[in-house]
Amino acid sequence: MSTEDAPLPFAPRIGGPPPHLLIMRAPYYREVVDGLTDGAARILREASATFEQIDVAGAYELPQAIRIALRGTKRFDGFVALGCIIRGETDHYEFICRATMDGIMQVALQFGIALGTGLLTCDTLAQAEARSGKDGHNKGAEAAAAALLQIGVARQLGAA
Repeated sequence: MSTEDAPLPFAPRIGGPPPHLLIMRAPYYREVVDGLTDGAARILREASATFEQIDVAGAYELPQAIRIALRGTKRFDGFVALGCIIRGETDHYEFICRATMDGIMQVALQFGIALGTGLLTCDTLAQAEARSGKDGHNKGAEAAAAALLQIGVARQLGAA
């Protein structure tokens, strides 16, 4: 199956009032992250969810920014983390990918939040572009769907 033939991610239906989410963007590769954001926004609109978005300094700062958002006064039912890291010639890629993903998971587990992660970790820009387009392989759309499903789980278990 080619990327053009892949089915678009769908907006899951969850019970209760429309959820409110925060999309956290690390826009170093702006066109890629804009594509991820478009995919996430499509899913959230289809689910009748409301959302806000904010840009952070970089992928490494995503976990910190989510934690800062949790300290704030605004209430979010879930989060979508979007960004892109492309392998370079140094070990920097390995350190940033690992630290960022570990940090995102630590925040999610520590605070029991619904979180969809659309952080691309690719060897090339072409790979990132293939995962952020309008076709069925948009990882931003998949991240938004995952966040909505986690909100649904929390609601079903009385944890929301």
